[in-house]
Amino acid sequence: MDIQKIAAFSLNGAGGNPAGVVLSDILPEVEDMQAVAADVGYSETVFAAPVESGFRVRYFAPKAEVAFCGHATIALGAALGAAKGAGTYQLQLNDAKISVDAFEENGNWSAKLTSPNTKFEAPDDKLREQALALFGWAESDLAGDLDITVINGGARHLLIPLKHHKLLQAMEYDFDTGAALMQAFALVTINLVWQESVTVIHSRNPFAGHGVYEDPATGAAAAALAGYMRDAKGVDQPFTIYQGADMGLASRLKVTPKTGVGQPIQVAGETRLITD
Repeated sequence: MDIQKIAAFSLNGAGGNPAGVVLSDILPEVEDMQAVAADVGYSETVFAAPVESGFRVRYFAPKAEVAFCGHATIALGAALGAAKGAGTYQLQLNDAKISVDAFEENGNWSAKLTSPNTKFEAPDDKLREQALALFGWAESDLAGDLDITVINGGARHLLIPLKHHKLLQAMEYDFDTGAALMQAFALVTINLVWQESVTVIHSRNPFAGHGVYEDPATGAAAAALAGYMRDAKGVDQPFTIYQGADMGLASRLKVTPKTGVGQPIQVAGETRLITD
C-alpha cells in the first residue's frame, strides 16, 4: 500500500497539518484502513478510490473513523492534482458529497475544498460547564462577540471563543478527561478561538476523543465556524485562520463562506510533501 504523507495548510513552505493519503483502485477493508491510520499516527489518514462520479473517500484517525476531515481533504486534493492534474474532483463521503479543487501555486500543489452543509446548536449546560472546567476557564474568560456553540460543517465541534490571546496560547488540559468529554458528547474537536480582527482568527483544536492531544490545522472546524459566524452573527466575508503556531507547526487556512443559511464553506490552503 502506497502511503503519501502531505502537510495541509502549510505556511511559507513549512508547518501545516500532516495527513496520510492512500489512493487505490478499491478501498481497503475497514480494519486495514484503521490499522494503517494507527500506524501512520497522524490525526487523520484519508483513503480514496475511483467511482463513476469521482472518488469514494473515508477518513480514519488513529483510534476511530471520522465523517469528514478538512486538512486530509486538502492533502487528498494535492495528491490527486499531482497524479491526475489540476481540476475539480467530486468526493463521496459516508454522509455527504463534497468537492476539492487542485491547483498549482508557487511551485507546489494547493487545494480548496467545498464543505458539507453547515449547522449549529446551543450546547446543553452540562457540556458547557464541563468544557470550561476542562481548561480551567470561567465565563469571564469568554469573548462577547461569539458564543459557546456546537458547530458542524461535516463534523461536530464545540466552539469556545476566548477574550484574550494569552488564554489560547497557554491552553492545556488533561488528556484522559478531555477524551472522555469529547466521546461523551460526540465531538471531533473542541475549537478554541481568539479573534484578532474581523478577518483574522487564531485557533487551537484539542482532538483527544480520537487519540490526538491537538490538531495543527482543522479545516472541518474552520468550515463549521464560518457557517456559524455567517448564519448566527451575519459575518459573511472571507477570513484567515492561523493555527498550529503554539505547536511549532504554523498553519494558515483561507475561509470563504458561500451565500445562504446552511450553505457549504470553501476552505483553501497550501500543501507540502513530507519526505522523511
